Amino acid sequence: MRQEPFGGAPGAGHQPARSAGDALRELRRTSILHVDMDAFFVSVELRSRPELRGKPVIVGFPAERSVVLSASYEARATGVKSAMPMSIAMRRCPAAVIINPRHTVYYEVSAQLMEIFASITDLVEPLSVDEAFLDVGGAIRRLGSPLDIGHLIRRRVQSELGITASVGIAGTKFVAKIASTRCKPDGILQIDAADTIPYLHSLPVNALWGVGGKTGEVLARLGIRTVADVAATPLASLKKVLGASGEHVHRLSMGIDPRPVTPTRLEKSIGAEETFSVDTADNALLHRELLRLSHRTAARLRSSGMLARTVALKLRYSDFSTVTRSRTVHAPVDSAQLIYQVAVQLLDSLGTRSMSVRLVGVRAEQLEPAGQTSMQLSLDRRDDNWRAAEQALDRVSERFGSKTLLPARLLEPGKPSNGK
Repeated sequence: MRQEPFGGAPGAGHQPARSAGDALRELRRTSILHVDMDAFFVSVELRSRPELRGKPVIVGFPAERSVVLSASYEARATGVKSAMPMSIAMRRCPAAVIINPRHTVYYEVSAQLMEIFASITDLVEPLSVDEAFLDVGGAIRRLGSPLDIGHLIRRRVQSELGITASVGIAGTKFVAKIASTRCKPDGILQIDAADTIPYLHSLPVNALWGVGGKTGEVLARLGIRTVADVAATPLASLKKVLGASGEHVHRLSMGIDPRPVTPTRLEKSIGAEETFSVDTADNALLHRELLRLSHRTAARLRSSGMLARTVALKLRYSDFSTVTRSRTVHAPVDSAQLIYQVAVQLLDSLGTRSMSVRLVGVRAEQLEPAGQTSMQLSLDRRDDNWRAAEQALDRVSERFGSKTLLPARLLEPGKPSNGK
């Protein structure tokens, strides 16, 4: 699905003569891109399983408590959605092919995606592993109009990564995000500055950030069903029914979103968690899962070129109460064995548990770039040996796949059902 810019192609109709500077300034009025991959996890999996293209595919663990991590558009057509319980998804789409997630692969592709963005502009604001805002105003002289740059990004993502991207182009982040959503999958849509208000006012009210199901019901009772209705409603009336968010919603209805694209290159934390298919009080099983999560977290740290100064443990009990504990280590780490040692210490510090555990998680925090860190020498030579061994595992996994080599303890039964 491809969409041309709203209001027609640039330059359509009679235009008065303009200077090069005027033309550049006009292009920069619409220089924010929102680039979003289409069904990212599924798309990555289909690179190695092309026979599944055009079929309903779901990425997630096929167990009662698991949720859908990603679904192909063929599966979505049957009502399957991300974060939906897998049990419901499989009932709605019994013909779907279920693929277990491979998080390490997704993060590797994500890093390659961000490298493509960084080659276009320094102003990249990642929102998740598969989407980002880009301000391409400074790249126009080098690469052409924002629309040209959007097409360039889509071509590169397709040719270099083997997946598709949808691109929204506008003068604000909010409108660019709407544009990318409206042209999915595999599309591009530009909302010119002069067309922003007419375009917004043609949309239903739930297109506005902050207007979910409950807010939409409140507004509908007042007869407010479109963005145009919001814009026509006095601000005082909106604030009366929506509180402080009334002003936010009203500003968006007028296309007002002054937030710049803010580069955020470093993740605040990296981690992984698992929900058990059956609540457990088995300490050996918890330890085994902590080892698995530590390896997943450490691999992501190393692939991101990051080190962590703090290790955190998360436990959710059978009554859904959640506790977290963290500890700062004497030297920044990216080794699974070192992360695991701290996680076990944190688990043991909780003492005897009165309830079974539903979910366990490990998180690396206080991150810093490995290349900019003066790593303290460990007094225990084994720490460096673990790090070297895990780096060797990384190289094997890159070549043969993430499940080629595993610690012997992880070959035992008892793997949980849901990974995030």
